Amino acid sequence: MSTYSALLSPFQLGSLTLRNRLVSTAHANGYVLDGMPLERYQAYHEERAKGGLALSVFGGSSNVARDSGAIYGQIYVGDDQVIPHFQRFAKRMHAHNCSLICQISHMGRRTTWQGGDWISTVGPSALRDPGHHSMPREARLDDINRIVRLFGDAAVRCQAGGLDGCEILASVHILGQFLSPLSNFREDAYGGPLENRMRFLIEVLTEVRRRVGPDFVVGLRYTADESNEGGLGPEEGARIGRSVAATGLVTYLSLNGAYGGSARGMSEAFPGMGTPSSPYLDLAKQVRTASGLPVMQAARITDAATANFAVESGALDMVGMVRPQIADPHIISKLIAGHEDRIRPCVGAGLCVDRVDMGGDMICVHNISAGRESKYPDHYKTTASPQRVVVVGGGPGGMEAARVARLCGHEVILLEAADRLGGQILLAAQAKSRRDIVGISDWLAAELDRLGVDLRYNTYAEKEGVIANKPNTVILATGGIPQLRLDEGGENFAISSWDAFALPQPPKGRCLIYDEVGTHSGVSLAETLFAAGADVELLSPYRWIGNDLGGQTYPQYLEELYRFGATLTPNHRLVRLQKSGNVLVAQVKNMFTRQVLEWEYDHVILEQGTIPVPDLFDALSPLARNKGITDWDALADANPQSSASPKEGAFDLFAIGDAVSSRNIHAAMFDANRIARAI
Repeated sequence: MSTYSALLSPFQLGSLTLRNRLVSTAHANGYVLDGMPLERYQAYHEERAKGGLALSVFGGSSNVARDSGAIYGQIYVGDDQVIPHFQRFAKRMHAHNCSLICQISHMGRRTTWQGGDWISTVGPSALRDPGHHSMPREARLDDINRIVRLFGDAAVRCQAGGLDGCEILASVHILGQFLSPLSNFREDAYGGPLENRMRFLIEVLTEVRRRVGPDFVVGLRYTADESNEGGLGPEEGARIGRSVAATGLVTYLSLNGAYGGSARGMSEAFPGMGTPSSPYLDLAKQVRTASGLPVMQAARITDAATANFAVESGALDMVGMVRPQIADPHIISKLIAGHEDRIRPCVGAGLCVDRVDMGGDMICVHNISAGRESKYPDHYKTTASPQRVVVVGGGPGGMEAARVARLCGHEVILLEAADRLGGQILLAAQAKSRRDIVGISDWLAAELDRLGVDLRYNTYAEKEGVIANKPNTVILATGGIPQLRLDEGGENFAISSWDAFALPQPPKGRCLIYDEVGTHSGVSLAETLFAAGADVELLSPYRWIGNDLGGQTYPQYLEELYRFGATLTPNHRLVRLQKSGNVLVAQVKNMFTRQVLEWEYDHVILEQGTIPVPDLFDALSPLARNKGITDWDALADANPQSSASPKEGAFDLFAIGDAVSSRNIHAAMFDANRIARAI
């Protein structure tokens, strides 16, 4: 514990005594139902409170008004319906000695008019939003007065709900839009010099404090440096902090370190895999010094050592670790118990943020319980009837199956053809920007070793070898092999992305990567080959490159590819390859005109996902008690797959992950977890 004495020390935040410095800062997670934080939402936050969290600032971008559209499925704090839900939520969190604060906001122009009540958006000036593209009406004085009152109303609802405070969100929402010279071109008392641009914010803070009294915690989250897009500089950010502190209206400040209103800016404000650790601590320290207020921040602080340093160095009073606590909600309890090595790491894969950005619910790439705490808790009942489980394949799906089965009390044997666990993760980690992803397999491997799973490396599993282990359950996590298929042939002239990553030297001449998947694999390969000096064109049949990536990850890739001078060609399908002398002639079909063009390359790489290799499954399924049939309804409900009692020579057989169909890490691990916990 002494190693992390700063992080684990208590802190007085206004009227609240926090048991440590760890905070979950506000984020939208897509779990809200009809604008209300119901069971799934509350269970997610409660699990982190159980794990030792001191303060949860929940309700990312909770809306105070109906003309603030809920594009991320936010909580609606605009009427009294929310109060009883807050009361139940507060009771649950307080039972674990965790304080609870709701972030409230009006999104201004940073939303859409095409949803909810179809009301036009509003902003300081009639300037189109760079992120969500709405054209706002310019706010009139009656709009400003109305929104000030609605913030006060929402703060009172937070107080009536038994919460410990509320946090006013400025950033790139309406209050931040007034603060920023990027969006405020007004010539009245709310525009021009910084003092005028702050006026709306101060009026909101004044109204909120007037309505809730002196003891209720009131925080402010704002962007202290927009210089990435030419907006507010850090000096102005520090001035805002100093001016707000002078009013005596605010208990603490929560800081964003970059303008997040643009696509690239969002990925800089919330940096992910392949970016430096804790990039905005110096800025936080500058604002903390200028304001004298307690400061919190969350931006790529991914481990306990960095979090402890942030407090110890005087940069932060409270450390926001959102994504790390999505990956592992029990960081504090594991530190206190001396089990730091068992903390499941956040690898920065971005799946959590990307899914919410694209309108989905938040999940973690390798903690399948995140957001599913009620149905799939990350604790397991020990079975009264232990079985022998043989898992074939040591990728993430196979390792998760082995981990969960062992936690349930079964004897587990894992057969891996290679000399190292990891599967396709090891390939993905060869890309410089994705090397942190190896943390998934490293953590799983350490857990399997701790649990005493029988790991057999360099073992190519065949029917006789599997049966010789006398299993009761066999789980095939054998993944797949790269699919190489073109509509009109010639795929034999290409290589797979797996082969391309294995090349000792980058290909010479003009190289085509044809990406039908649209996730990390194609763009990270292009980035890797460009960095090694190759001349690469990235081709996709979809409307844009990296079409299945969200707002945290695709801007980072595109920045790098454009920096290298990449040729990016969406909307075209590779249909055929032919050899002509020393070059490959690619027939490429425009997806809209249907015109077929011929382009020449020296090398062609196909990224089309994988296809299963069914040999082992086909050999084992006739011998299996369930004939290899998965009950999909039972899988969806985490119920046992077979009620038949074990008998000599019989076993249940299941395939998971890419051994079923080409998907992603999370899908493989979710398959594995549901099958293994129900054995």
